[in-house]
Amino acid sequence: MAEVVRRPRAGGGWSRSSPRPYRWVVLPPVLLLGLFFLYPLALVVQQSLQPDTGGTSLQPYADVFASESFRNALWTTVWIAVSSTVGCMVLGFVLALVIAFVPFPGAKAVARFIDVYLSFPSFLITLALLFIYGTTGIIGSFEFLATPWGVLLAEVTYFTPFVMRPVLAAFSQVDGAQIEAASSLGARAPRIVRQVILPEALPALAAGGSLVLVLCLNEFGIVLFTGAKGVTTLPMLVYSKAILESDYPGACVVAVVNVLISVGLYGLYRVVSRRAGA
Repeated sequence: MAEVVRRPRAGGGWSRSSPRPYRWVVLPPVLLLGLFFLYPLALVVQQSLQPDTGGTSLQPYADVFASESFRNALWTTVWIAVSSTVGCMVLGFVLALVIAFVPFPGAKAVARFIDVYLSFPSFLITLALLFIYGTTGIIGSFEFLATPWGVLLAEVTYFTPFVMRPVLAAFSQVDGAQIEAASSLGARAPRIVRQVILPEALPALAAGGSLVLVLCLNEFGIVLFTGAKGVTTLPMLVYSKAILESDYPGACVVAVVNVLISVGLYGLYRVVSRRAGA
């Protein structure tokens, strides 16, 4: 039975309008969603349950979970993602603080550039870092990018603006009268930041950090482009198993684990963003 829509009347209250077949309006988008997103994901899950020996079983999961390469990749993914997120949150908060509260020529232009920066591909930033830390770069003798710390630097450099954007938006809502009152009472800048500015920015900082954590967890281009030796994350392990080893069940198992972690973190990001009003 078609739903009946209630519309507000001019004099107040609600009136019943004619039935509309909303189910037919919703059906095409749902079908497209299932076709282009859910169906490929279902194929990945199905492939992860089909070992090379045939049949359907959890053996691919047991093999992958028992492998040292998976455990190392999971640990590497987690510590790089968490470290990059912490670095982005600290650096992003400090830079946003300077842009928002320290008057200097071109502050507005820098704030606008951050919006443009968010559209840059990750490999572009990594390429720029190669000119500094690469084997033929300015200080290339250190081969810095070919280490986990190089990957960490590249991710912090690229993802910091993703934290700065919501924090700058939060700073724009800070009441200047509170800052002036605290300053008139003799509070120094560090105390004003700690007691007045930081509490207002914490929800936005948490939302930006949650988003960066999800992005770092799934980052593939930076790790691949730096050519870091011995740095294998979950996305890199999927690539290695599928392309280099032709182990498609194993690659799908790692992909499913990566998706589950990402979805869980994305749910956390949505909760934090909703509380922050983002």
